[in-house]
Amino acid sequence: MESSRPHLITLAATTPSPFGPQRHGRPFEVSDKEETPDSEGTPTTRIDLDGLADRIVPFPVEAARYTNLRAARDGVLWLRHPVTGVLGASRATPDDPDPKTELERYDLAQQRIEHLAADADHFEVSGDGKRVLLWTDGKLKVVPSDRRASGDEDSDSNITVDLGRVRQTVDPAAEWRQMYEETGRIMRDNFWRPDMGGVDWDGVLDRYRPVLDRLATHDDLVDLLWEVHGELGTSHAYVTPYGSFGNGARQGLLGADISRHQDGSWRIDRILPSETSDPQARSPLAAPGVAVRAGDAIVAVGGHPVDPGTGPGPLLVGTAGKPIELTISPSGGGDPRHAVVVPLADEEPLRYHAWVADRRAYVHEKSGGRLGYLHVPDMQAPGWAQIHRDLRVEVAREGLVVDVRENRGGHTSQLVVEKLARRIVGWDLPRGMQPESYPRDAPRGPVVAVANEFSGSDGDIVNAAIRALGIGPVVGTRTWGGVIGIDSRYHLVDGTLITQPKYAFWLEGYGWGVENHGVDPDVEVVQRPQDHAAGRDAQLDEAIRIALAALEENPPKTPPGLP
Repeated sequence: MESSRPHLITLAATTPSPFGPQRHGRPFEVSDKEETPDSEGTPTTRIDLDGLADRIVPFPVEAARYTNLRAARDGVLWLRHPVTGVLGASRATPDDPDPKTELERYDLAQQRIEHLAADADHFEVSGDGKRVLLWTDGKLKVVPSDRRASGDEDSDSNITVDLGRVRQTVDPAAEWRQMYEETGRIMRDNFWRPDMGGVDWDGVLDRYRPVLDRLATHDDLVDLLWEVHGELGTSHAYVTPYGSFGNGARQGLLGADISRHQDGSWRIDRILPSETSDPQARSPLAAPGVAVRAGDAIVAVGGHPVDPGTGPGPLLVGTAGKPIELTISPSGGGDPRHAVVVPLADEEPLRYHAWVADRRAYVHEKSGGRLGYLHVPDMQAPGWAQIHRDLRVEVAREGLVVDVRENRGGHTSQLVVEKLARRIVGWDLPRGMQPESYPRDAPRGPVVAVANEFSGSDGDIVNAAIRALGIGPVVGTRTWGGVIGIDSRYHLVDGTLITQPKYAFWLEGYGWGVENHGVDPDVEVVQRPQDHAAGRDAQLDEAIRIALAALEENPPKTPPGLP
């Protein structure tokens, strides 16, 4: 979220700003009256519409991330959030918690900020404006609205509400019936077409409703809701149970390819290299001090010998994120050595970066270094970060292959397209440094995109946009075909997420036709199972061939010599 600043508006034209100059130098007046006597009648509020928009005044506080602006007695309260990256890569370590959100109060009389709580998740102000109901660190507290609460949780200014006495009785069958009906109403009110695309929605709900009496588990309900959503024949109609991924102890992984050799030993065939720009892509066996090499054998884990039949896997159960000692037998012979490593819970980031590096090296080799390579895994923060890991270096080559296969979609495709569509109109030639194009990050020659059936959602759209803007040809197979987007706004009573296809997408050259069809490539190349088994990438090979051919017809732009 970008920075913002709280503002106020004076309703009456004669009401001065509390932050501006005051008549006779008097400060902003605060009433000490608890309530209006009956003799004075009901207070009235005057609103002068003329010039109302011009009376918007910012609070004299620095711009930051503010939410939940609320009025309280003699001031206003808000939450101030720390500036953090979406990826969490700015934390000291990947396991560290996010920085704390502060509850702040701006005192209109003293014209100063007061810090009421250092760790606030949510808050509400009482009706009289004197107290705050604060949710912090899993506790519900009642604290003053005009000063920091006492550190003593038993005091009158810091009351913890005992939630342990709350009891809730749930009738699952009744709850599931309510969830079913609510799912139907929310889809009806948010689906991208009011006529539900010609589907008799009430009829669909009536047809499936008898199944509710046969449900035995929550999984049955989720299956039923998926079937009901499926009747609309539209993408992005998801049902995701709450807490479906778990957070227990995980299997430890070493970030390496390990296999059993003929002598019965379990040896390291390949150690995946670390990607130091991604805190999640650390390689346990490549960490400083470990000094393990390909060919070395793992003979013990935590002092327990590795079984020749099952290997080190069972001994690494539950070790993810925890130090564990490996006993290593060097491939060149000699005494075993001991190394302490911290296994991973998930190797996907590590293996993904290695996958990209292998294909980039392949493109460089096949093109004689003339072509750059970028892979865009999704159109979200991880994909945007991934592009910029190598963008400056790769666009400096003569041509560019942009791989959007397996793109998981998101919302940043227009930013990606903007980069690819840049046209060089100038050069910056600093002394003793590499020339830089103007605008920066602009391709110097032809661009070829690679897509497949797993390029979906915003991964569909990016290929349609590349074709519509004439950036370059698309090589591969027809994309997924789902471009009616969602906002993931609604959860059912037990936290189950339901999504409604709401944001219809029209594309030049395709109209509404990408949904349920996808984007056809300019050059169709099918990646067969036998190609995958043999380690061939026919789609990438064709993209390289087309890009090199285009370079022969249209040489890349190069910086001029000095005058």
